[in-house]
Amino acid sequence: MQYRKLGKWGIKLSEIALGSWMTDLTGTAACDTAKATLKLAFDKGVNFFDCADAYSGGAAERFLGSLLKEYPRHSYVVSSKVFFPMGPGPNDGGLSRKHIVEQLDQSLINMGLDYLDLYFCHRPDPDTPIEETIRTLDDMVQAGKILYYGVSEWTPAQIAEALGVVEYYKLRPLAVIQPQYHMMDRFIEDEIMGLCERNGVGITCFSPLSQGLLTGKYRKGQPIPEGSRATHQADKQINNMLTEENLNKVEQLLEVADQLGVSLAVLALSWILRKNCVTSVITGASRPEQLEKNLAASGFVIPEDALAEIEKILDYRPNIRRIG
Repeated sequence: MQYRKLGKWGIKLSEIALGSWMTDLTGTAACDTAKATLKLAFDKGVNFFDCADAYSGGAAERFLGSLLKEYPRHSYVVSSKVFFPMGPGPNDGGLSRKHIVEQLDQSLINMGLDYLDLYFCHRPDPDTPIEETIRTLDDMVQAGKILYYGVSEWTPAQIAEALGVVEYYKLRPLAVIQPQYHMMDRFIEDEIMGLCERNGVGITCFSPLSQGLLTGKYRKGQPIPEGSRATHQADKQINNMLTEENLNKVEQLLEVADQLGVSLAVLALSWILRKNCVTSVITGASRPEQLEKNLAASGFVIPEDALAEIEKILDYRPNIRRIG
């Protein structure tokens, strides 16, 4: 396992992280599988474990916390997030000082921890000034409840405003962002990556395999595999990705992966890690063998000719307006 600094900051994260969004906690067998997956991650050098208060209504935090108790606190980096409603009340969601303070305390209780290494604003809150949110997070760092804070799925303008608040009030820095980034969604390359590089902000990417599209399990002209995410995911994110254009790209990318002797998943993960500004990719694994395969992406370098071929296949066109 290879490790990278979080932007310009001193903490180091494993290039491959384990996320809890899709962790199945329904039944003893499922919990045993999730526990075996986390143990394998530790054994293979993964030190970054990502969670959120909203995952399974807090159950994911409690489950992850129960497993982390078996390991020394200094040996891992754990994160959680705040924003989505955790109750029916008017202050049970968002990024107000009240909700952040209360929900952070609840996350620490859920996980049985004294502090979180990373803490993210899960989404932007249009009802709360960014100044209020950032100053509250600064206070939480000062209180020792979190070490580094960041945001997830904020726009370039919102990130820039947050950085401006930090600079104006001389607050503890916004150190990390957690955006969606994969071969089929390269939005952050247009502005956000440059913004992070200029300010030393680390990037930990979620959904690096595009909801499973970039595993190769969904093939053109073939039925959706039984039991796959596309058969049961409530919000149908993966189903919306199964377009003819995307499936054509998958077929071509599979050929590149075959030529390099790796799986499509390893190709997709190492393609993200080609960017030095990316600290870690957050993978979801429902079984230990899935994680085992994904770990091969750490340290794998895609040859330049293959990168050029991938660019032709993806045919990405940045959203840039040229004037004059």
